[in-house]
Amino acid sequence: MKKTIKIGILGLGTVGGGVVNVLAKNKAEIFARTGVNIEVGIGCVKDKNESRICKDSDFDTLTENAIDVINSDCDIVLELIGGTSFAKDLVIAALNSGKSVVTANKALIATYGNELLKLAKKNGVKLLFEAAVAGGIPILKTIEQGLSANKITKIAGIINGTGNFILTAMRDEGRDFADVLSEAQKLGYAEADPAFDVEGTDAAHKLTILSSMAFGINLDFSQVKTSGIGKVAQIDTKIADELGFKIKHLAVATNDENGVAMSVHPTLIPKTNIIASVDGVMNAVMVVGNAIGETMSYGAGAGSDATASSVIADIIDIINQTCGNSILGWKELKNADFITFDDTESEFYLKLSVADDTGVLASITSILSEFNISVEKMLQTENGKIATIAIITNKVKTKDINLAVAKIEKQNFNKENIQLLHTFS
Repeated sequence: MKKTIKIGILGLGTVGGGVVNVLAKNKAEIFARTGVNIEVGIGCVKDKNESRICKDSDFDTLTENAIDVINSDCDIVLELIGGTSFAKDLVIAALNSGKSVVTANKALIATYGNELLKLAKKNGVKLLFEAAVAGGIPILKTIEQGLSANKITKIAGIINGTGNFILTAMRDEGRDFADVLSEAQKLGYAEADPAFDVEGTDAAHKLTILSSMAFGINLDFSQVKTSGIGKVAQIDTKIADELGFKIKHLAVATNDENGVAMSVHPTLIPKTNIIASVDGVMNAVMVVGNAIGETMSYGAGAGSDATASSVIADIIDIINQTCGNSILGWKELKNADFITFDDTESEFYLKLSVADDTGVLASITSILSEFNISVEKMLQTENGKIATIAIITNKVKTKDINLAVAKIEKQNFNKENIQLLHTFS
């Protein structure tokens, strides 16, 4: 085994700079675990003159040409620039040159992971991406190694810190979505264009990867049903609290005899469920295995050092050859039978604004019963001639609740669009 392993880094932003800093800070501990010195050979940046969180003196070479990294004498390439076009070309070039690749790029893996994993296997090198899913939480390694004896049947995760920060502040501080989003942007938790986070795309990319690794299926981002948190009102968080729930932007994947289902949506979670206690920008992933039952991993889902921790753990896996010859624990990934979203089942939360007249509630429950939907919990408040009714249903198929909601919205007593959210059990 080599006594020194050289890495080349594509991108020296928050994560890339963090990798350099953590390697320097924990050099002795890493050597004690591996018997190898990890040396930063070459780094690529857009502009050498820009300031960075790491020191230029930590590099043998600093370049503005990404191909220089691929063509260097480095042993492992870190792709930390993001995006799915140029990054893909660079990863392909690195794998074809016989270099293993570590990336934190969830969009790249969720979109092109099948192709890239096959290419890595063909070239006898590794493609690892622990940091792509939940920052510093080693959830892929937990699934691959610690839970390898289990048939995993369910994953549920809070895997986007921006959305979790917003919903937490709306609940705890009684603020509206737009107000908290503005603060999240000022604090750097949300981008100027926050759609990637608040509409669920970021979480959907991560769920695609989690589902693939948990269930042994090919990555298929197109199968994730996604809805954002922009329509969650402050009153919803208040009503949920009174009913014994917290609203979270939850990513959920299930694998049973009917097939696989993946979705990201605002969800009411009982306060007694441990995942409901995950607040602010923190992340958590619950995994259900048929031998171990429920487990939960919790930690920082983003940040310089936290994400760098996962990147370096992948480097150490390659050095120690603890990632095997398979695809993260599977000899090969298979095609999945996906359940159409209409056929998935859930309990639901409905919030209705209706005329405060005699017989309205009976009409609502009558329509629900047409679709075999019963009321498990209900809360009603009046404001003048308008009543707000919040309902938690029994577990029903998504298509049935959608049909019931559509019928109720056509009634004369209904005064605005019904808020419809999943609940988690």
